[in-house]
This record gives sequence, structure tokens and C-alpha cells, in this order.
Amino acid sequence: MQSIWVITDGAAGNQRQALALATALGGETRELVLRPRAPWSWLAPRVAAGGRLAWDVAARARLAPPWPDLAIGCGRQAALATRQLRRFSDGRCRSVQILDPRCDTRHWDVVIAPRHDGLRGANVLAPLGSLHPIDTAWLADARAAWHDDFARLPAPRIGVLLGGPRRGVPLDAAWQSALATQLRRLLRQGGSVMVVASRRTPTGLVDGCLQAIGEQPRRAWRGAADGANPYPGVLAWSDRLLVSPDSVNMLSEAAACGVPLHSVVSAPLPPRLARFHAALRAGGWLLDADAAYGAPAPLRETAAIAARVATLLGGAHDHHAMIR
Repeated sequence: MQSIWVITDGAAGNQRQALALATALGGETRELVLRPRAPWSWLAPRVAAGGRLAWDVAARARLAPPWPDLAIGCGRQAALATRQLRRFSDGRCRSVQILDPRCDTRHWDVVIAPRHDGLRGANVLAPLGSLHPIDTAWLADARAAWHDDFARLPAPRIGVLLGGPRRGVPLDAAWQSALATQLRRLLRQGGSVMVVASRRTPTGLVDGCLQAIGEQPRRAWRGAADGANPYPGVLAWSDRLLVSPDSVNMLSEAAACGVPLHSVVSAPLPPRLARFHAALRAGGWLLDADAAYGAPAPLRETAAIAARVATLLGGAHDHHAMIR
């Protein structure tokens, strides 16, 4: 059985993508959360000179033999480790980097970057959205696990997934007003609402959602003080999903659920994010609020990407082929 190291900076979205790919490839997985020291952290992964000095004592102890067959990293900080591991292991460990490393892709065996990044190369794979674990079995498990929380809510159940402000996407008062209008439109025929915040969500966004829906039945999760995060249950139980425009990960996962997907955009998006939204609309995944119920085939790319990763790795180093 192949051994896989999954390396991230600990950010939930990065962990989710890297673990999803590792699971799809199959093997014995070890998860490492690593953050290089300054100045490498500022320059990662463009500057790898200095080798092990980029890491503190604890990280160096973890970046040690026995080397894995494969290292999967997600995010810029992890990309330094996945770049270095090929050299540390004298080529035994191959590397897959998720998200554009912003430097020459030849430093990795495979780079996976979403299509809207525009990255090209012989070893580059470009899914439309983010990698994730969501498939029919995942949704069935989540639906069963959250049955007692959501089954009694009246249909249609509208799941609202909130991210937070980011550069070029302020989620300001104008956006919050547009979100409230969209929610009221979706609730014209009744139903209920399930709101889930993320770590980046300002408290006011959740409050604004709840004010907009008035007396409609609802569930809201603001953070750990409200108990376990119901995000999987909301994905599994929603008849429609309304997702803030800032998160490629959440939009990708919502598009995998096979229900109508909506977002609220009140001002021009940054170019890369705008390209992603346009691709979702062109594929029929992202719909206007008045669209009839129904959705295209779920957007699930992880299994196909994993198969292509296996092919690229096998072709690159046949004498070390581990995925058969």
C-alpha cells in the first residue's frame, strides 16, 4: 500500500482539498500541518534555498525518513515542503501541489490549479472548481447523521453558506441588502432556512439573514459555541443552496449536491473569481433566484482528477510506479 503525506498550513479549505485527493488515490495517509519560518514563509515556495533551515526543530523532525511515496500539498506554505521533499528524499517521494504555486511547475510532479487561474503546463491539471469528498455516499452519510436536526424542518429547505469579506468582495451593506432580497424571494413559497457561518463570517451577516427570513423556521450556526458544525448536514438536507460569492471551495461543494445553487453578487468580482462564477453559470450549476427547481448533473471532479494524477505519476517515474 502506498504511503501519502498530506501537507497543509492548517487552513480548513486546504486540508479538505488535499485529504479528498489522498482518499481518492487510496493509501496510508499521514497528515502534517507545517508552516515555514520567516523569511521562507514570505517567499514560499519561490525560494527553497536553505533547505531544512526553512523549518523549525519540530517541523524538521517530521520532515524526516521514512519518506512517503507521495506528498500532496495544498496552499503556498505547503508548496515549499512538497517542492523540497523530492530533493530531501533523493527523488523517492513524488509531489502533487494543489493551487497555483506562483512559480515554475517543474518543481512538482503534478500541479492542480482551478481553471480560472489560467495556469498551463504539461504537468498541470485544471478542474473547474475545488477538489472535495462529496459524492452520493458522502451525502447519504451526512443526511443520516443530521436527520434529527433537519428532517422536521419544512421543505423546501434552503441552505445558506456564508464565507466572509476578502479583497475585491467586501460583502458590505449593499451586498447584505441584496442577500436579504434573494432570501425573501426564495421563501415566497414557504419552507425553512439553514444558515452556516465560517471562520471568516462577521456576526452581522448571520443576523442579517435571520432578520430577512422573519418568522420562517430556521437553524443557524455561528461557531463552536452552537455545537458541532452542521455544514455536512446542510449540504445533504438542502433543496436549494445559497452561497456567498467569495468562496470557491463552498461554491464547488454546493455544486456537487445536485440541487439548485444560487449566489448573490452586488458588485463586480475580482477577475479570477468572476471567471469561476461565469464557468458555473455556463455549465448550468449557478442559477438565478427565479430558476425552476432542478439542476445539472452534480459537479464532482475529484475522482477524475485522481485518475489523471495516477496516470501522470506513473508515466513520469515508471520505476517508482505506485498507483496501479
